[in-house]
Amino acid sequence: MIPYIERTKNYYERQGYPAYQWAHHESTPFQSMVKPLKECTLALVTTAAPFKPELADQGPGAKYNADAKFYDVYAKPIEPMPDLRISHIGYDRQHCEANDARTWLPVDALKLAEGDGTVGAIAGELVGIPTNRSQRVTLEQDAPNALAHIQRQNVDIALLVPT
Repeated sequence: MIPYIERTKNYYERQGYPAYQWAHHESTPFQSMVKPLKECTLALVTTAAPFKPELADQGPGAKYNADAKFYDVYAKPIEPMPDLRISHIGYDRQHCEANDARTWLPVDALKLAEGDGTVGAIAGELVGIPTNRSQRVTLEQDAPNALAHIQRQNVDIALLVPT
């Protein structure tokens, strides 16, 4: 187990930042499904970044690459599979090489679920949401922009797969 909250708190304290205020809400902006999953169109939402070949290594096991971060919500077709990477994310590189994108971008598994009738359909585009650590920007900018992309595709549900 990785003590994420404690580790993050200690990291930012060492950097001289005030105590982090974890996001909390009196209510959640979610709702129950109104029809069975097998009748729903599902949108995949990810925090993976579009590959930028002009930047340093972004491949599996690459060192943390802050330059590869992105700051605007995007939508990309799932066919052909977009080249998305996770070098901009802080994950345990000592124990995980992240060399199988299917572990953090489950497009193939969702297509199988669509094929066997578990889910009605997969939206034609996935939606990418930045991980810029600003609650204000997430609430005021990124969440509404992601919702607009999702609603444009006329989907019933969204699956957030953070990296």
